[in-house]
Amino acid sequence: MAYARALLKLSGEALMGNQGYGIDPEIVQAIAKDVAQVVATGTQLAIVVGGGNIFRGLKGSAAGMDRATADYVGMLATVMNAITLQDGLERAGIPTRVQTAIEMQEVAEPYIRRRAMRHLEKGRVVVFGAGCGNPFFTTDTTAALRAAEISADVVFKATKVDGVYDKDPHQFPDAVRYESLTFQQVLSGELAVMDSTAIALCKDNNIPIVVFNLFEPGNIGRAVAGEPIGSRISN
Repeated sequence: MAYARALLKLSGEALMGNQGYGIDPEIVQAIAKDVAQVVATGTQLAIVVGGGNIFRGLKGSAAGMDRATADYVGMLATVMNAITLQDGLERAGIPTRVQTAIEMQEVAEPYIRRRAMRHLEKGRVVVFGAGCGNPFFTTDTTAALRAAEISADVVFKATKVDGVYDKDPHQFPDAVRYESLTFQQVLSGELAVMDSTAIALCKDNNIPIVVFNLFEPGNIGRAVAGEPIGSRISN
């Protein structure tokens, strides 16, 4: 494998598949199958999961909610996704721990960096929920932050598209996909990959980002193996 320790960022929207809301059990099973193959190779894998399939803080704020309150509700949504993902992974035979930035000890461990790294060393998958515990930060930023904290070799951004494009490929048939980019190109071009805070964190800590299509079976394993899929962002 090309990477010894990786962090996988899953959006909440990815978990709902083609449904308009909630979690698609078939998607969870497919992710668990791919993750099981990766863990079997000896790669240590942590996961940050979003909550947009249940509640999105920005949308709640736009509807009149206080932004901080809306973001906290969004953090709770990520915990629901994290626990659901844990169940799917454990049914696939993968020992998994959920750690949350907001303490809720009846259902998950509190986030403790050294404990998370110890779980990874023991071959367990660690799923990080509740974002980074603070409002006004996205789960993309959480992914970059946790990757830096646990000394991950790479951040995998698994999405519904097969890489980074110069414009929305769903709206523009002539959109061009980039095979590789620098962090500066993403920031200066304001490309919709991850938010600028997440990009800057990965840039400052020299953590490459690989963006690929989650729904192509086996893509997580291909990404971990270093195969040229999707788009790669690095220094």
